[in-house]
Amino acid sequence: MRVLLDTHAFLWWVLEDPRLSSVAREAIADPDIDVLVSPVSGWEIAIKAADGRLDLPEPVQTYVPSRMSANDFYELPITVDHCLRTADLPVIHRDPFDRLLIAQALAEDIPLVTNDPAISRYDIETIW
Repeated sequence: MRVLLDTHAFLWWVLEDPRLSSVAREAIADPDIDVLVSPVSGWEIAIKAADGRLDLPEPVQTYVPSRMSANDFYELPITVDHCLRTADLPVIHRDPFDRLLIAQALAEDIPLVTNDPAISRYDIETIW
C-alpha cells in the first residue's frame, strides 16, 4: 500500500508535532506502507520558509531531502497527467498546492494523509 502526505502531515511527522493524529501516525509508521511526498510539498515548504512563515532548523534545501531520506519517504514525481487532472476537480478547494495533491492522489489511486476538511469533500480516500 502507498499513501501521499499533505504538506502539513509531512511537517508534523518530521517535527514530531502532536497535532498529527494517531491514525495518521500509525499509517506513516507502518513498515508495509510506502509513504510518498510530492514535490509540490517541497515547493510549498520552500515558499513558507522563504517568507518567514515557517522556521526550520536548517536550510530548506537540505531539510526536506534529509528528512525524506531519514524516514524512508519516497518522492511522487509530478506528471503532466497530474497537472491536467486539476482541471476536472470541482472548485471546493482553491489552494493550488492542495489541488495538485488531490489530483495526484486521484491519478495514483492512493489515500492522502491530511486533516484538511475541504479535501475530504473530494472523491478520494483520506487518512486522519
